[in-house]
Amino acid sequence: MSAIARVMLEMGYKVTGSDVVRAELTEKLAQKGAGIFIGHEAEHVKGADLVVYSTALSKDNVERKAAEELNIPVLHRAQMLSRLMNAGKGVAVAGAHGKTTTSSMIALVMETCKIDPTYIIGGEIVNVGTNAKAGKGEYVVAEADESDGSFLQYHPTIAIVTNIEPDHLENYEGDFNKLKEAYVQFLHQVKPDGKAIVCIDDTNLQEMLPSLRGGALRNDQIVTYGIDQEANYRASDLQLGDRKVSFILHRDGETLGNVELSVPGRHNVYNAMATIITCLEAGLSFESVAEAIRLFRGAKRRFHVLGEKNDILVIDDYAHHPTEIQATISAAKATGKRIVAVFQPQRYTRTYFLLEQFSCAFGEADEVIITDIYSPAGEQQIEGVHSRKLVEMIVQNSNANTAYVPTKEEVLERLIASKKPGDLIITMGAGDIWKVAAALAESL
Repeated sequence: MSAIARVMLEMGYKVTGSDVVRAELTEKLAQKGAGIFIGHEAEHVKGADLVVYSTALSKDNVERKAAEELNIPVLHRAQMLSRLMNAGKGVAVAGAHGKTTTSSMIALVMETCKIDPTYIIGGEIVNVGTNAKAGKGEYVVAEADESDGSFLQYHPTIAIVTNIEPDHLENYEGDFNKLKEAYVQFLHQVKPDGKAIVCIDDTNLQEMLPSLRGGALRNDQIVTYGIDQEANYRASDLQLGDRKVSFILHRDGETLGNVELSVPGRHNVYNAMATIITCLEAGLSFESVAEAIRLFRGAKRRFHVLGEKNDILVIDDYAHHPTEIQATISAAKATGKRIVAVFQPQRYTRTYFLLEQFSCAFGEADEVIITDIYSPAGEQQIEGVHSRKLVEMIVQNSNANTAYVPTKEEVLERLIASKKPGDLIITMGAGDIWKVAAALAESL
């Protein structure tokens, strides 16, 4: 929402918005001229020509109801984004993991290579300190959110799917097949002159390829990439280091050259490959893309280094799904440090559906701390779904050195008391666990 607001401000529109708390992003919007309200009241929408809302707001929200009573057009965030994206050359990044990092990488490379894109991203790009910009070029880069099906609003020139996993099934009648069908439809909505870029190492995408080729997409519109499987673009000779990685990229058997990243982990090789393919499709040279991508220092809350002192490293990451947790801990291990993993589960529904997978995700950590479940407003608690149960299962399935520490305050006290040189302390989750990492880094 903040990214859309920023782009509309830069395009010359008057923008106001309501949120429940003041935050860094709302302050930045205020500095750019937005009118910010804390709390929701009917008065806030009077005089608006258009009201845009996010999935977080229910139908009985006072501002939504007021807008409808005043006959002001009301759009979901995805509908507003689709207006921006479908009017230009849209680059829509979808997938269970890697959306924010991949879209951030694409935006930074295009920006560095003077394409001047518009971009609307879920996390701030560390290099530029913002999550959005209204560019003058023809490309519009954005994340495409499958969680509520809103990505079906888009008709992009380039669609990327990084991977598919059973998440947000509460919005797909608990049926993973319905989620996969939505991805097929999303890719079939690529414009006739566009490209669908998919990671062939993902088994679900492998299985979907016949459906993609048998539908609205021509064979020459589908571009595959991977490390393990044969693909149009393939990475080899991976060198995974301390907060860096390098690999050699090949296209249809031809070697394009070496790629160096300033972010860690095998998962970032995949993100970089999707970025490079997109930028090559946009007409950039491999050499200029490889030079620009090396400058990328990450997105906020994606392996974000918050502090480093006395040989203690504090990192925060948005990882909130078992696969992301495993990838993040694996990237942390490349530092050679002792890994203390702090995880705040988010949503009772996700914890319920993925309890078994979560319990197997912490094997590479040296110590694990699990907090209470962070639940968004309005979500109903599910009987029997509790962090204590998750801790019991982690101890049984992947890591005996796991403790249940309910609150952020207790976690911070424990970390301050037990930290020692050689530790890498990483907080993970989509809630507010980042506050622990920020406070710990400050204490260092």
